Amino acid sequence: MFDRLNEVQARADEINRKLSDPDVARDHRRMTELHKELSKLEPVVEVYIAWKQNKTELADARLMLDDPEMRDMAQEEVELLEEQLTQYEAQLKLLLLPKDPYEGRNVILEIRAGTGGDEAALFAGDLFRMYNYYCEQNKLKFEVFSAHEITVGGGGGRSACGYKEILCKISGEAAYTHLAFEGGTHRVQRVPLTETQGRVHTSAATVAVLPEAEEVEIDIAPNELRIDVMRAGGPGGQSVNTTDSAVRIVHIPTNITVICQDEKSQHKNKARAMSVLSARLLQRKQDEAMAEVTAARRSMVGSGDRSEKIRTYNFPQNRVTDHRINLTLYKLDRVMNGDLSELISGLQASNQAMLLAAQDEG
Repeated sequence: MFDRLNEVQARADEINRKLSDPDVARDHRRMTELHKELSKLEPVVEVYIAWKQNKTELADARLMLDDPEMRDMAQEEVELLEEQLTQYEAQLKLLLLPKDPYEGRNVILEIRAGTGGDEAALFAGDLFRMYNYYCEQNKLKFEVFSAHEITVGGGGGRSACGYKEILCKISGEAAYTHLAFEGGTHRVQRVPLTETQGRVHTSAATVAVLPEAEEVEIDIAPNELRIDVMRAGGPGGQSVNTTDSAVRIVHIPTNITVICQDEKSQHKNKARAMSVLSARLLQRKQDEAMAEVTAARRSMVGSGDRSEKIRTYNFPQNRVTDHRINLTLYKLDRVMNGDLSELISGLQASNQAMLLAAQDEG
């Protein structure tokens, strides 16, 4: 660990020297890159310097143990400094954990109805609203890119809105950090709106959390795309249905298709569709790169496989269970209103513990 810490400090010193170089100062892009790298190294260097200072003070305090007149005071000082040293070392272990390459990214959130027909679509709508509430509470920007909405009617004139599929963009410095572990199959157990006998049914919806791709990561040649413009369908008012503003983009090599139609502007719909396509291609690229090391992926919380059941929402019992960390909470009503903090922090802590264990083994 300390060899790595010396390397980090040496790199930070090197960057500081470069930042004072007039030639570098004239290169705005280079300056930005160096400042960005330095901002990631500085917290580690700060704690490492404090650890070295603490270790020096501890060595001096131990020397005083040989002085009969100073022994009692020195013993208290040694115990305090030993405790501080342990705390610094724990901090350094956390700071040296590998960073997720997509930390700090915006995300594309995809929610799709799974098994369960109309009830699955209603549940997809519930998940959409749950994440929307969570984003509002955590000051993340939430934008709908495209939605296939349905209305389901029940007894007594009741009806509810659901989605076969909905695409959203979530923006904010910590967007990916907040939602990184939400991808997978979400299962619901409840009495459907259309159920007349009061029986509990099980349905599912899938969630995908795709980090937004940066331009340098995904190179899409124009001849790889088929772009169609068409009249938007579904509800939305006269202007939605009377202009050719909807855009469908097909990536020919992979046959990945994206449709965006929520904006009245064809240009905006095309930009949104390209953003979603790039995110899907980045996810595909990542999956292909990791295909031969699936076991290593499982060192993280779950496998991230979208077919994996990650969480169950049981409405009759007001219970939600995350199966990856065996966490059960009896506050489903609050969770559906965006109170996901306990679930998300539990997943992050579990992932951190697994990474620490892997680091110790290494």
